[in-house]
Amino acid sequence: MKTPLYILLASALMLVGCTNNKKADNSARKQTTEQKTDAAASDGGAVTQLSAADFRLKIMDYEAHQTEWVFEGKRPAVIDFYTTWCGPCKMMAPIVEEMAKAYADKVDFYKVDIDKEQELAQTFGIQSIPTFLFIPVKGKPTMQMGAMPKETFEKMVKEIRN
Repeated sequence: MKTPLYILLASALMLVGCTNNKKADNSARKQTTEQKTDAAASDGGAVTQLSAADFRLKIMDYEAHQTEWVFEGKRPAVIDFYTTWCGPCKMMAPIVEEMAKAYADKVDFYKVDIDKEQELAQTFGIQSIPTFLFIPVKGKPTMQMGAMPKETFEKMVKEIRN
């Protein structure tokens, strides 16, 4: 049985394409692992992922203080409520990371994936993403919904430091 030449060529191209995708996939995995290692090794300036349990320890125990805001942190904090599939969230991520580095050891930066931490999303009434919670050491936090320019984000970070 003779196989037409175009079927052989198509098969060869598919094999090459799959191999190249696998190499790119392995390269992406290696790069992600290196980034995680770098972030874990840095002293400050990293954005830390928060679970509901971490939130109650580091930010506020909302189960113990249901009617008043009692901040547990020692420095001002910014919390980014996001999801991995959200376009505006992805657009804001580099700005949040840049501010975390710029304000290392002055302001704590956290992220909460609302798909994984639905309890936190419900507790804080998150209905739009990204939503940012700007928390001063004393006083009440400010919530800002939606993506914003870097200048606006930085202005809000500066306000919680005063």
